[in-house]
Amino acid sequence: MKRNNLILFFLFLFVFSFSGYSQEEERILYFQMEPLDDSLFIKIQERFFIEPPDPKAEVIVDLRDNTNQTISVKGALYPLLALEEDLRSRILVYPFKLNLEETINYGSVFTNVLNKLRSKKIVNPPSVFQISPTLGYINPFLQFMGGERFGFALKKDVGFSFGIGNPYSGAIETNFYEINFHILGLKVGYISNDDTFIEHKHSNNHNNIYITKSYQVSYIVPFGNFFEFGYFKSIDNFDSLQTLLYSSEQNIARLKNGRILDPFLVEGAFYNWEFRYPIKILESTRSKIYVEKYLNEIHIGYTGRELSLAGSVFDLRFDAMVKSKEREPQYVMDILVQKVFEYWAFAAITIGPSVIFGTLDNGKPGFTSLFVNVRLKVGSSL
Repeated sequence: MKRNNLILFFLFLFVFSFSGYSQEEERILYFQMEPLDDSLFIKIQERFFIEPPDPKAEVIVDLRDNTNQTISVKGALYPLLALEEDLRSRILVYPFKLNLEETINYGSVFTNVLNKLRSKKIVNPPSVFQISPTLGYINPFLQFMGGERFGFALKKDVGFSFGIGNPYSGAIETNFYEINFHILGLKVGYISNDDTFIEHKHSNNHNNIYITKSYQVSYIVPFGNFFEFGYFKSIDNFDSLQTLLYSSEQNIARLKNGRILDPFLVEGAFYNWEFRYPIKILESTRSKIYVEKYLNEIHIGYTGRELSLAGSVFDLRFDAMVKSKEREPQYVMDILVQKVFEYWAFAAITIGPSVIFGTLDNGKPGFTSLFVNVRLKVGSSL
């Protein structure tokens, strides 16, 4: 009996020692915290009097020197001991760490992504603003071409929104811009045109969409920000000079099979609708998937702000225009990367490529537009 107890004791001691050794081996001493816990990141910055706190800030922890453990927030270095013990404990046991000491090779980019995809933070419930039929328009992000509208409230559910390009257009594709008034899920908007972004594009313009002065009215069905239906109508018609400009020989593609591809000059009345589902992917602060009919065109897509993956923060938008009576199908993608600029622009500005894949002037598939897009964030993430 004593012999059995002795064997069990040594077996326990061996397992305990091996476990301790394994844990010690797995401990990460130099890491970047993935921005997947907004409340923790905000608390850290509040302790260091960083205003306004950014939930997607770059936070790097260095524990390699026991006598000088530090934490870096957006490039500024602070002693880790300046934080309270409970906050330090949350940092030390933080489960989403990017090991800055690990060996990097050509396959790391793929293995890192696969490891992150196992995280429980891949899909989370959306924010209250995204699911509210009366507050969903409130949006601190302003994109220069296409994408969701920038919106702000005067008082609760009464406010305005503004956008350049229509919500589904890509880079240098349209002369559209709009301003809208919102109240209790109702939107009333005025639409006009400006050729600043498009007048310098001299090829592959046959799939462009041009607008004249118009108005729109839409309503979001209550019980969630899921379904919106509306009405769009042109106020003016294109005059002869505009028609010659937008439908010039330069903007028309004549294919070998006799087909003629020309731009869409929007005139008349249209009934629109959008079914969307707000979803928080990769801890994005604002994102959705959608199916939509707009100006007699069917769009399917995804748009997301401030996605977090492998230490990077970026915006992603994909729109597939799969059916149109006036234009060829096309696919729009934006990838806008944060942390490119310094100081206040570190989190406020993202920049990156915006592309449209469709039918070229010669009738073959290819990139009809390639340009740089920019997104500004005015205020804190919602």
